[in-house]
Amino acid sequence: MLKPTLLVAFKDLRLTLTRGAGLVQALLLGLVLVFVFSLSRRAGDLVPAQTAATIFWLASLFSLVLMSNALFSLEEESNARHGLILSPAPLAAVWAGKAMASGLLVAASQLAFMPATIIFLGVEPSGPLESWLVGIAGILIVDWGLVAVGTLLGALAQGQAGRESLLSLVLFPLVIPVLLAGIRLTTGFLEGASPLGAGSWMGLALGFGALYSSVGLLLFPTLYRAGD
Repeated sequence: MLKPTLLVAFKDLRLTLTRGAGLVQALLLGLVLVFVFSLSRRAGDLVPAQTAATIFWLASLFSLVLMSNALFSLEEESNARHGLILSPAPLAAVWAGKAMASGLLVAASQLAFMPATIIFLGVEPSGPLESWLVGIAGILIVDWGLVAVGTLLGALAQGQAGRESLLSLVLFPLVIPVLLAGIRLTTGFLEGASPLGAGSWMGLALGFGALYSSVGLLLFPTLYRAGD
């Protein structure tokens, strides 16, 4: 299953980066969101770390919606979905490949969102190396949970009119638990707090990612075929 997963991920990444539309839109939307929130503070004021973390994750969430729609629209535009369904590769590998591609694209967007959050919102992260490592690990684990849900719902919304609205409407309530974990972990990272209190939130994010990865592997083949 590893080989078809990597092939699907490479195919989606190559097409997305070649066209550039999905990634550019996600970057612009996230950066505009951070900039607009920065206008609410007076010059010299520091935005609370929790507020900055919330804005960072909102930008990441909107980026995920755009990425998920872009990845599933690739097959719809060229009628290639039927080829994937008829191929000998298991459809679970299609889910895993799209989740991998989506996760890499969202993480790439966050490489721009985090510096923008620090600069525009006046946050001054400080703390021991352990705090930085836990913060980065927490962001990646929360990304895993968000991508697992986003890829599953992307298959549900494929072929639907206004799929962006449908995906957003269903996605946001489902990801509230892992989003809260991401906000708390990122707040600790921005505040330079001790990583000792991050264990419960890290466990929540890990459990969420594992749960929806299992659900995705089980339900994705049915949802993907149902788009006919």
